[in-house]
Amino acid sequence: MFLELIATFAIGFLAAGLVLLANLLTGRRLSRAFVPLAAGAAMIGFTIWSEYSWYPRTKAQLPEGVLIVSTNESQALYRPWTYAAPFVDKFAAVDLARVLRNEKLPDQILVPMLFMGRWAPGAEIPVVVDCGGSRRAKLADDTEFDDKGAVLNADWVSVEADDPLLEAVCT
Repeated sequence: MFLELIATFAIGFLAAGLVLLANLLTGRRLSRAFVPLAAGAAMIGFTIWSEYSWYPRTKAQLPEGVLIVSTNESQALYRPWTYAAPFVDKFAAVDLARVLRNEKLPDQILVPMLFMGRWAPGAEIPVVVDCGGSRRAKLADDTEFDDKGAVLNADWVSVEADDPLLEAVCT
């Protein structure tokens, strides 16, 4: 976030410098008002580009085997253009390369879920998916298992059969 702030100011200074250079090359025919206008427009443009390109840039950096199962599109009153073209500010993904299966319980699969946000640190949460029961549960530190490996005290959440997480893990 701090580096983006520095980059935003650098873009503003660059735009102001280019307008000053253009003013010098045209024999000082441009109004002085163009300098702060160009700096402001460049900084706003860079900020909008950064917001809209965060998701594609982050998605491209994900390792092989990570599948995005959910995205959140952002709209805000103070950014009216987002009502016409919302941008993704957070997403959830599953790391299929690190799936754990239990031979005794083939319908219950343990997967690491990755939660990424535009202005938030990423988080990884282990989730048990019950393919046969169309449900999932986050594992907590106090989660207990029986002798077969079944989860005993999980808060199961029922999901639809076409849930993206269920489809990604169970197929």
